[in-house]
Amino acid sequence: MGRGKLRIYLGAAPGVGKTYAMLSEAHRRVERGTDCVVAFVEHHHRPRTEVMLHGLEQIPRKHLDYRGSAFTEMDVDAVLLRAPAVALVDELAHTNVPGSRNAKRWQDVEELLAAGIDVVSTVNIQHLESLGDVVESITGVRQRETVPDEVVRRADQIELVDMSPPALRRRMAHGNIYKPDKVDAALSNYFRPGNLTALRELALLWVADRVDEYLTEYRSEHRVSKIWGSRERIVVGLTGGPEGRTLIRRAARLAEKGAGGEVMAVYIARSDGLTSASPKELAVQRTLVEDLGGTFHHVVGDDIPVALLDFARGVNATQIVLGSSRRKTWQYVFGPGVGATVARESGPDLDVHIVTHEEVAKGRGLPVARGARLGRSRIIWGWVVGVGGPVALALLLNTIDLGLANDMLLFLTVTVAAALLGGLFPALASAAFGSLLLNYFYTPPLHRLTIADPKNIVAIAIFVGVAVSVASVVDLAARRTHQAARLRAESEILSFLAGSVLRGETSLEALLERVRETFGMESVALLERAGDVDPWTCAGSVGPRSPKRPEDADVDMPVGDHMALALSGRVLPASDRRVLAAFAAQAAVVLDRQRLQHEADQAKELAEGNRIRTALLAAVSHDLRTPLAAIKAAVSSLRSDDVAWSEEDRAELLEAIEEGADRLDHLVGNLLDMSRLQTGTVTPLIREIDLDEVVPMALGGVPEGSAELDIPETLPMVAVDPGLLERAVANLVENAVKYSPIDEPVLVSASAMANRVEVRVVDRGPGVPDEAKDRIFAPFQRYGDAPRGAGVGLGLAVARGFAEAMGGTLNAEDTPGGGLTMVLTVRAVDSLPDLATATAERQAS
Repeated sequence: MGRGKLRIYLGAAPGVGKTYAMLSEAHRRVERGTDCVVAFVEHHHRPRTEVMLHGLEQIPRKHLDYRGSAFTEMDVDAVLLRAPAVALVDELAHTNVPGSRNAKRWQDVEELLAAGIDVVSTVNIQHLESLGDVVESITGVRQRETVPDEVVRRADQIELVDMSPPALRRRMAHGNIYKPDKVDAALSNYFRPGNLTALRELALLWVADRVDEYLTEYRSEHRVSKIWGSRERIVVGLTGGPEGRTLIRRAARLAEKGAGGEVMAVYIARSDGLTSASPKELAVQRTLVEDLGGTFHHVVGDDIPVALLDFARGVNATQIVLGSSRRKTWQYVFGPGVGATVARESGPDLDVHIVTHEEVAKGRGLPVARGARLGRSRIIWGWVVGVGGPVALALLLNTIDLGLANDMLLFLTVTVAAALLGGLFPALASAAFGSLLLNYFYTPPLHRLTIADPKNIVAIAIFVGVAVSVASVVDLAARRTHQAARLRAESEILSFLAGSVLRGETSLEALLERVRETFGMESVALLERAGDVDPWTCAGSVGPRSPKRPEDADVDMPVGDHMALALSGRVLPASDRRVLAAFAAQAAVVLDRQRLQHEADQAKELAEGNRIRTALLAAVSHDLRTPLAAIKAAVSSLRSDDVAWSEEDRAELLEAIEEGADRLDHLVGNLLDMSRLQTGTVTPLIREIDLDEVVPMALGGVPEGSAELDIPETLPMVAVDPGLLERAVANLVENAVKYSPIDEPVLVSASAMANRVEVRVVDRGPGVPDEAKDRIFAPFQRYGDAPRGAGVGLGLAVARGFAEAMGGTLNAEDTPGGGLTMVLTVRAVDSLPDLATATAERQAS
């Protein structure tokens, strides 16, 4: 039995219609006679989705008890026993309740696929593991339930279920996604238009990249070299000249005209040094193309037109942008130039744009060379002149009589021409062939290979010697030119390398990728080990199947005693190893810099801890002394025998003592909490509770009537540490009461959304501007002109620290109509397994 096929409906956000689309697909398959069952579908009480389940066979769910609560999960054994042709499995990224067959639902799906059952599933873009940080930066919420990207990428079909943000918000407002009591909170938080637009773009780009991978894989498997213009990819050929900026901007404008257009700038460093590039100018152009959203590539090629076209076809480019030649008119005698050659050889599937610029026809820094050493075409012409020239000259001289001396000079001229064009071997052939013709036709006795006059022997010997000498000089000059050109090409690469240091590029992967591009390798890895007998470990790698040991690589470059740069793909000539050694040394420097940066970050954390301790001492010296002084003054007054205190006076002094003690207790508690957070010793004891068990207790520290409570009884249980949650809410309420008007009580409300619960503390105070919303959570920060008696500025810092320790978040928002709203987000109970795992990992680290 073969492996089943996986089809995934991918959405940008909850409510776009993934489950509905999956059920519609199931009905179509059932109508075609396919054996299709519902293994697990969660309709979330959405009427239209629930109706779609009618008429479909549903496999009974498996009931599990966990910490006193009942849960249902997909019964994998029952589905395998039923063995349908197609199984519907909703929410691929779901975390199963402990005690289930597998920890994750995607692992259940893998079992079904292995058994030959086709699976149709759903997943949201925010649940892909690689996009966790991106989604958190967009929405402010870290997704705990994730699925590995590779699981989704291996799907046989991925279908995007798309919906515009306004349409999705209308569905939300109509109650088609969440219950009415959750709609307002959802629309003002996760389902904000900006969030939905960003998530939609993320989903579209991910699917587009996946389609591009399918296309690349298909072209590779079927060896398709012809360009398919599925997406506008524009290659910009750079020479390092000043016209490069104009070309890059023109290419960017061309890319903007096509959806999903890409710009790839490429500089080809030729081994024969055809171009003279300014490293400074190339660095500027690299920055420009990256700022415009493109990529910069640096490759080595012996023939610029061929290398440029190979690169363009390799990346499936559709257009090439080149600048008009900077050569003067007389320089075209050396050839048509790169632009004309590329345009001629590009073929019908690759458009070439020749862009004019201010540097046209102003001359190049160096003359254009023609191939490695003398060039292939030049050598061919050398042989043509060296072999055909003497024959043609002999036929000409047979018609006229110029004398032996003139004949020898003419044959010597042909030999010198062959030497200048083709170098040593064509010149030697011309000298040998020419001397035979001279001897046979023009040296007595004629038409015989003998020489009667000894003077003629000397003349022919001088002729051969001059020819060989000239050819040797030309060949030596060509060798020296080639060596100088290669050294110049190497210096250009090394200039790039030095420029990366000056620009502060510290990414090891970027440097290794540049090594791979420069030398045309399949993969590159930087390996290191602690000692001579210790195993090798990989510090960084790029490319598929990177070598694990230097012995496994095609090329290895040692860096010191216990580090090596290993390359796979082909064997490099010895002349390339000098540049490779420079890359290897730079890779070691980058690795050391990354580690030093890590140590610097740790030192920065220690410095921050010292700053906190200094602030703690300042708080102890002033803010704690104030309530102590008040308490001591009241106690001293009560103990004094000089004054007869009335009952009212005694009660007032006792109240002052109690008030000072409470204030002192609050300050000491916050200081201790902040100290625990800074040292990482806060270990939450997560358990299931109802919010109405904790939140009312947090209001005990504020005056009666200064806060109102709105906690619905229908809220799900939350997974928190009750003590930490109470302290966090208490600090938020006390801070809100402090800044809220006396006649405006603080509102403490709660609502549920998706897999989390939000506690909102709303005040009608002066509010906080956007630029200060993050700063108020820093330790020892008082906003505005708050007096010293308002506290040491730790309440909000402690509250956020406790929230994050429990796997939640705490953020500040504007209250509609004026004021500030603190939003404390905690996880609902059905997310408890993931939260417990995260807590255990945090404790282990």
